[in-house]
Amino acid sequence: MTSDEPVGPLDRFFSGLSQYVFYSQLGVADTQLIDYISLLLIRFTRTESSLKFRTPSGQPATRIAAMWREADHRLGESRREVLQHIGDYTLFWSGLYPEALREATGKTDQFESYCAHGKRSYRIAGSMEGQTESASNELLLRLSEQFDLCAYGLREIRREWEQRDADGDSILL
Repeated sequence: MTSDEPVGPLDRFFSGLSQYVFYSQLGVADTQLIDYISLLLIRFTRTESSLKFRTPSGQPATRIAAMWREADHRLGESRREVLQHIGDYTLFWSGLYPEALREATGKTDQFESYCAHGKRSYRIAGSMEGQTESASNELLLRLSEQFDLCAYGLREIRREWEQRDADGDSILL
């Protein structure tokens, strides 16, 4: 995992689980993608990361439509940041907690539409020209193309940590 932040037990746990699931179970050897998934998990354990953007009334933007409106009001790197967040947000929820989304929408086609927003936002963010490295753009395009695989990998990561928790293994040891 590549980050300037200190690595703690939760970071190591998510990094190890991500590597195990993606390398061993799914046969995905894209280290940049796996590192991104690990960092996504770590970032979204902090509430402020998932509630990063606000509506005009100052409330956290938790609805995709509100995030899209925010993206539409921005330009350049700022727009790219919101689009990437939409992708991250939808990937996180559709991957780790799909049952919560399905219960909230009540319909499978709405769940698929939710995922389509994530794919689209990653694709647009990855296609934007600007100061961002081309490697970062390529990664966002891969996240768009492999969104369903990444969401499945996140579900497997959750299954692994729940299994370890059920076995009495502490996640943070």
